[in-house]
Amino acid sequence: MFAGGMLAWTAWSKPVEAAGKRVFYVPVEQDIERGLESFLRRAFQQANEQRADVVILDINTPGGDVVSAGNIGALIRSAPMKVVAYINNQAFSAGTYIALNANEIVMEPGSSIGAAAPIDVQGNAAPVKITSGWAQMMEEAAKLNGRDASVAKAMVYIDQDFAGLKKKGEVLSLGAEEAQKLGYADKIVRSKAELFQYVGVNESEIVHISPTPTEKVARFVTNPVVLSCLLLIGMLGVIIELFAPGFGVAGTIGILSFTLYFFGHFVAGFANWLDIGLFIIGVILMILEIFLPGGIVGFLGFASMSTGLVLAAYDTKQGLTSLGIAAIITLIVAFILAKYFGLRGTWGKFVLKEEQHRDTGYVAPKNQNDLLGKTGVALTNLRPAGVILIEEQRIDAVSAGGYIAAGSEIKVVQVEGARIVVQDWKNESKG
Repeated sequence: MFAGGMLAWTAWSKPVEAAGKRVFYVPVEQDIERGLESFLRRAFQQANEQRADVVILDINTPGGDVVSAGNIGALIRSAPMKVVAYINNQAFSAGTYIALNANEIVMEPGSSIGAAAPIDVQGNAAPVKITSGWAQMMEEAAKLNGRDASVAKAMVYIDQDFAGLKKKGEVLSLGAEEAQKLGYADKIVRSKAELFQYVGVNESEIVHISPTPTEKVARFVTNPVVLSCLLLIGMLGVIIELFAPGFGVAGTIGILSFTLYFFGHFVAGFANWLDIGLFIIGVILMILEIFLPGGIVGFLGFASMSTGLVLAAYDTKQGLTSLGIAAIITLIVAFILAKYFGLRGTWGKFVLKEEQHRDTGYVAPKNQNDLLGKTGVALTNLRPAGVILIEEQRIDAVSAGGYIAAGSEIKVVQVEGARIVVQDWKNESKG
């Protein structure tokens, strides 16, 4: 059993050379995005290091990010070995572009290629500038192996008529037989066994490369929609925690979201330790702001956190957009929480909660506006402060001018809260 296990491990880890050919089999599945690009770079590097003769790309995708597709196309063109695109289901949009960059395209009956009109995240037609550039990329990829570039162009433009291919308003996609007639499929096979026979290798000799668990996480995280959600959940978790007493579920979820964000982008090769360091420094500065209020430390902390998050993203523009959306939603939620639930938790530390009661010795200042204009007698000298007597009530007062001797008649000329201002009434009346 041990010997059998060793043989199985050897067969998986090292290509068998009996047929004289090293063939790597790599899946290109789901959406085309930066995580897939990172995985394919590793796959081609491994194939190159083991001197593979052929790399088979098993393409089954509805399309995806145009930029990632362009990078993958460049990766295929620079590969030193032969690349075969195998389509057993669909290779639409960006998947079509990837297939066109391969040396050969092999399709199964029932599979399709084409439908390459670019759309935005809302599902609307992309701007003319992007569509034009994408059409040029598709045409150049078709020319690489002598394919009719007009077919590639017809796959991109929906609003144009292409005689013999499609009418205006239609989307051009090709089945296996039609693709072969137009030169967009070099071979039609009915199974993987036929594919391997066509390539000239036994199935047992194939080296299969699949995404690792961490690469699968990276693919998930670097999806633009997931990226935005992680930032939003992270920021909401932190802000909700600030309104809640103690450390709870919201804070934990927020930290986990940010951790997953950085982990995925780090594995995919987009984030580095500098980005992570900037984020951590920002968090520390934000915490210090609680103990060193003033705003400057908090602003620097927010700037550092934001910079780390944006730089870690696979695309700076996408990172800024996602962060901006998350920040706006977070501010709205924070306003609602403050309005309906008040300031609690960390924010509550900035609010004076102590109450002053009469039974503990606190007495609110008495409203003495009724003293304004009344007359009385100075019980003590006012220089300028002293004590006066008005209607049998002793009152602390200050002189409006100079010295007032005890026993002088006085008049209240100003009242400011507990401050009573008087002047010598006898001298004033004489003047």
